[in-house]
Amino acid sequence: MKRKWIQTVAGALCMAMLLGGCRIGNREIVVSGTLTDKQVFKIEGTACGLKEAKVYLANYQNIYGTAYGLDLWKHDFGDQSLSDYVKDITIEELTHMVCMDLLAENQGVTLSEEELSQVEEAAKEYYATLSGDEIAYLGVTESDISEYYSHYALAQKLYQSLTSSVNEEVSDDEARVIEIMQIFVTDGTKASEVASKLQRGDDFASVANNYNQLSSIQVTVARDELPEEVEKVAFNLDNGETSGKIQTENGYYFVKCLNKYDEELTEANKSNIVEKREKEAFDDVYSEYVSRLSSNLNQKLWDNLELDTSGAITTDSFFEVFEKYFADK
Repeated sequence: MKRKWIQTVAGALCMAMLLGGCRIGNREIVVSGTLTDKQVFKIEGTACGLKEAKVYLANYQNIYGTAYGLDLWKHDFGDQSLSDYVKDITIEELTHMVCMDLLAENQGVTLSEEELSQVEEAAKEYYATLSGDEIAYLGVTESDISEYYSHYALAQKLYQSLTSSVNEEVSDDEARVIEIMQIFVTDGTKASEVASKLQRGDDFASVANNYNQLSSIQVTVARDELPEEVEKVAFNLDNGETSGKIQTENGYYFVKCLNKYDEELTEANKSNIVEKREKEAFDDVYSEYVSRLSSNLNQKLWDNLELDTSGAITTDSFFEVFEKYFADK
């Protein structure tokens, strides 16, 4: 399994600590002086160490900093620097992982001997990729990397445990994606004008160009992406068929069906629906659990931690190596 499991839980912690909103579940994170200068944060007595945070930070700075073959560190990102963004992503994912590992302990979920062996193999492979400069910067040993991989693997196993009962069967109709042209106007008089023009046979696209208030005319849509009244009509049109005026709370729609069943997009949407079901199943347990957790953050340590973008730190395969050993888990 790819890293979708950790990305799926992103909403469950309400963006954890992003944009200055220090929060775990429904509780504010206390900025505390009880943490050591080697601990970034602590949740329910479990601390995330500076070395583990730096491993994530170094990998993310290279994953995000060299996207699309560009050195993004040379670009201006306005109010929020790329460095701040990478630090936000890092602290968010680490808080997710610690909370998930705590819940795994609560649920009796543990790694098997085989999984622990895979963790050690992955750690050995990743550690071998680190240069002397990177080892010095991160301050880690192979044993440390093995520990961090075990944290990550346990979080993944918890996710799988809580979503194992999710029904992965999705019907073609539930996942169906259609292609339509649309016209939306807020004014009733203009809606009547549109209706008259379409009834007399004017070209739908031409009318849309003159009246449509949406950003796009031709779109592909799945269920739950249109207002309920519009979806009910649109998903019952045949190819080439045009609807009448559809009134909604915000205005009036007209729809022309171009393709009532896009097979390729429908198949892809089935995966999205399964992921949504998994997230709902996971959140049922996870959100309630994290709402009770207490936590504190070493704000000064985190604020003062700077990324090394000199070019000496290039490691970016921490997650890739993990997936190599746990891809089918």
